Amino acid sequence: MGSAGSQPRYLAALKHIYDAPVVALDLDRLVALDAVFLAVPDTLSAEVAPELVGRGVRVFDLSGAFRLRDKALREQWYPHSPDPQQPVTYGLTERYRSELQSAQFVACAGCYPTAAILSLQPLVAAGLLEPGIVIDAKSGVSGAGRTPTERTHFSEVHGSMAAYGVFAHRHAVEIEQEVGTPVTFVPHLVPLDRGILETIYARLRPGATSDDVHRTLEKAYESAAFVRVRGADLPEIKHVAYTNFCDIGWRVSPDGRQLVMVACIDNLVKGAAGQAIQNFNVAFGLPEGTALN
Repeated sequence: MGSAGSQPRYLAALKHIYDAPVVALDLDRLVALDAVFLAVPDTLSAEVAPELVGRGVRVFDLSGAFRLRDKALREQWYPHSPDPQQPVTYGLTERYRSELQSAQFVACAGCYPTAAILSLQPLVAAGLLEPGIVIDAKSGVSGAGRTPTERTHFSEVHGSMAAYGVFAHRHAVEIEQEVGTPVTFVPHLVPLDRGILETIYARLRPGATSDDVHRTLEKAYESAAFVRVRGADLPEIKHVAYTNFCDIGWRVSPDGRQLVMVACIDNLVKGAAGQAIQNFNVAFGLPEGTALN
């Protein structure tokens, strides 16, 4: 996106895909559209999204500015975000499909939360898990955003792996908001261009079985176009790269108490742009896989 007063420019990488110029932000031009996707920093979305919605545009916001419903948490993690004056729909298609059909303002789900929520929410809702869930998450470098930092230099990332944001990552509260229970969430940066793999550790409640896990997840996603329930066949990042799929697999310990789940997504597709398009398709009554299959 160009800055105010910048000249229109063409992107060579998009030639014959999108041949129009990239121009500076102009709200007056955007309000003539039926829908706008905002893939801009949280601070700018916090300013622009409410105005666009207020002027009648359906907004699909890929930033985190309005994902958190609790005012105190939003002020803590997104201090520039005002109280939304319009209803905000959390944009995780598989959970909010009916709400999306009439939604004017969609806050698309975060990348780490997408894999965690899709894996855990049905099981927590069914009462199958004890408290004390741990999410060990690993993301490629593109998950760190476009702003260059020392952490994302090639020489720092290549051949290494590092935990970050321990007890201090805003995606933890987003996961807890949607799953409905506290979690311990630890993200890691790994030397990949794209992809997220989350290994989730939980205890089954007494009487709950691996078959209960299987039935619950199969029922939750029996009509989901982009969630693949894989049972004991544990997914890998390469299985989902460049797709909008979330693959979920799991194993249960021999004593039947410990559950280990593995969930994979492409953070740039199901974790970002693809999910926004999926939400758009549902909101506008299009086939859910339009531009995604």
